[in-house]
Parts: sequence; C-alpha cells; structure tokens
Amino acid sequence: MILRQQDSPHRRLTVPDHKEIAKGTLRAIIRQAGLTVDEFNELL
Repeated sequence: MILRQQDSPHRRLTVPDHKEIAKGTLRAIIRQAGLTVDEFNELL
C-alpha cells in the first residue's frame, strides 16, 4: 500500500521491506507520516 499526501507539507518516509515490522518501528513510521495510530487504522 502506498499512502501519499498530495498537499504540503510533503513527507519522505523509509519503510522496511520485511514480512513483519516491529510494533515500535511501525509506530515510528506512522508518527513520521504525521498520523495518529487511529488515523492510520482508518486508512486500512
């Protein structure tokens, strides 16, 4: 899945290419994307 923000501010994220991602790593990626965990879950 690719999520992109069309409007500023644009953010560049590095996402590991693993079958499983550690909880803390996933939370850090969500935070870097400027989302809350609930906002991320709504997008799934």
